[in-house]
Amino acid sequence: MYSEPIFLQPVFQERIWGGQKLKKEYNYDIPFEKTGEAWVISAHPHGPSVIKNGPLEGKTLADVWQNYGELFNKEANNNEEYPLLIKILDAVDDLSVQVHPNDEFARKMEAIAYGKTECWYVLSAEPGAEIILGHRANSRAELERMIDNGEWENLLNRVKVRAGDFFYVPSGTIHAIGKGIVILETQQNSDITYRVYDYDRTDANGTNRELHLDRAKLVTTIPHQDPAFNQSDGVVGDLKMKRLVEEKYFTVYHWHLNGSASQGLDKNFLQVSVIAGNAVITVDGKSFEINKGSHFILPHTVDKYELCGTAEFVVSTV
Repeated sequence: MYSEPIFLQPVFQERIWGGQKLKKEYNYDIPFEKTGEAWVISAHPHGPSVIKNGPLEGKTLADVWQNYGELFNKEANNNEEYPLLIKILDAVDDLSVQVHPNDEFARKMEAIAYGKTECWYVLSAEPGAEIILGHRANSRAELERMIDNGEWENLLNRVKVRAGDFFYVPSGTIHAIGKGIVILETQQNSDITYRVYDYDRTDANGTNRELHLDRAKLVTTIPHQDPAFNQSDGVVGDLKMKRLVEEKYFTVYHWHLNGSASQGLDKNFLQVSVIAGNAVITVDGKSFEINKGSHFILPHTVDKYELCGTAEFVVSTV
């Protein structure tokens, strides 16, 4: 019986739009001048997390998923590959305007297990920061015309954001994170992206980054509709819990702890990211300090856990 949190080492990704906030805000030892992403809970081959503690120390999350399925109640959640990927993104510049396919399209056209539905919790945002979420085309023919003619201001929906905002982004949604925003992203375990527009930027070699217009036009949902999803609030001891979204691929919560709370684990497993403050988690008599920037999994084999401190968390499960 494995009865402790599984702590993970972030994997960093260089991005043309990245910066240094992951070092300044989370004290991460980032390797790039333009570090855009920290893959903080990842079993994806493009950036697999390595476990930092306990009997599984040194193993990748993908290995543990394959060989220790009981830790995730794997038989019950019916996923061949680890289902989720958690990232922190630092957007010093605008991300490309993009869209992701659904599972069916990804399997048929890309030969990969998952498309990409995601959601964003805004950790910080500079004044006036905005995202792109959705489009204004009423038909596929209109979408294609507006893309081909570069009618971006008429096509794209822009939304002002601030810290604490939450957005659900199903596959087929045209979207982009704007400059001056740091988000925590919960998504399907996929790295498939179709770029629609990249502001005519060039890479270090002076080459425009590749666009994927044909496939983007095929997978975009038309007309765009803002997704409806139910939220709810709960309290256990000194822990306030807000369910942000409960959909097909994930359920995501925001927790705010100011004191102590003890509860049983009634999920297949929990992914936990500490986004503010400091706390202690105790499992089976063993205590672990956690602070802003800590990320861990509570495996299915944990029966009960206790939290003590003042902290905020983004928590997810399937």
